[in-house]
Amino acid sequence: MNISEPLFQALSGQCQPKELDWLKEKSAKDTNSLSLSFVMVPRFIEKQELENEVLSQAASILPDWNWNGWTLDRLARVYLLSLCQERELSQDEYIKKINLLFDTAELNESVALYSAIPVLAYPEAWINRATDAVRSNVGLIFDAITFGNPYPKQYFSELAWNQLVLKCIFNDKPIHQIEGLEERNNEALVQTLVDFAHERWAANRRVPSQVWRLLVPYLNQEILPNIEKLIHSDSASDHLAAALVLAQSSLAEAKTLAEKYKNELPAVPNDAWGALERPEPIYQPA
Repeated sequence: MNISEPLFQALSGQCQPKELDWLKEKSAKDTNSLSLSFVMVPRFIEKQELENEVLSQAASILPDWNWNGWTLDRLARVYLLSLCQERELSQDEYIKKINLLFDTAELNESVALYSAIPVLAYPEAWINRATDAVRSNVGLIFDAITFGNPYPKQYFSELAWNQLVLKCIFNDKPIHQIEGLEERNNEALVQTLVDFAHERWAANRRVPSQVWRLLVPYLNQEILPNIEKLIHSDSASDHLAAALVLAQSSLAEAKTLAEKYKNELPAVPNDAWGALERPEPIYQPA
């Protein structure tokens, strides 16, 4: 996939002329020079948030790609990485070059590398790197592979995917920003979430209310009592989550439960789960 040109066009929408001139000069260099340029980016490209016009170009370059939270220097680094696959390198040479960048990267370089994984050549070669990022204790690295990044959706195993989602939940991060959240949802993940909720409730703690959206396609008679518990919660967010699950489920018993508590459940808003897509610390008492 050749995406260097659209990436450069995106950069052109925000870079100053002298910044573009530097990128043009470096784009003509060999792979070794590109690697050095990747490291030197902060000296020549300003670290500023991407403007809305530039942000809107991400998904047109690669479906489900999202640059929210990116800075201009990160995008420039991803552009330079995209040029590497246009050089005449063997697969082994290419993978060795990129791995060297990973192995020697400081924090911001690592964030750019994980952000670029969706457009690196030989995508299967980066599975271990990507799953290592999920296990990372460095928040920026975890966020780079998790949010706005289509790579996990396409290449993670079910186990690795579930670990990613669960770590988001455990760390009070916004699961709705995970690309493929609904498509990759699965029964094993739902059961783990139910077990997790039981543990939190036993300790008089809460579960972030938007997490319950994952139960909708797998709601059954065994899980349904958990939704009824939400209805009896002291949290208005839990009440809304219960109303949404019951409204969206095709389970006949869900309709019955919704009718039973129709006077206690809030109206379902037009933006559905949007009202619950916010930080909601799970370590606060219910």
